[in-house]
Amino acid sequence: MIEVFKTNVDAHEHACMLVERIHASFAGYRANFDLEDCDRILRVLCNTEAICPHKIIDTLQQYGYCATILTDDVEV
Repeated sequence: MIEVFKTNVDAHEHACMLVERIHASFAGYRANFDLEDCDRILRVLCNTEAICPHKIIDTLQQYGYCATILTDDVEV
């Protein structure tokens, strides 16, 4: 499963620290940022269980950052 978040993280060193924190706090989660994207995307992948988005959001908030789940807005 993969979950994608829009964030306000703007510095590479902060993104690296947050990825390390996510990896240390959530076994099996793999995370990465795309700070070049206009939404400063955080992608979180887990092959063994469903991702708990609220825990990721809370983790970022502990460090003063905001994150919201990015949904697939597909028009039919």
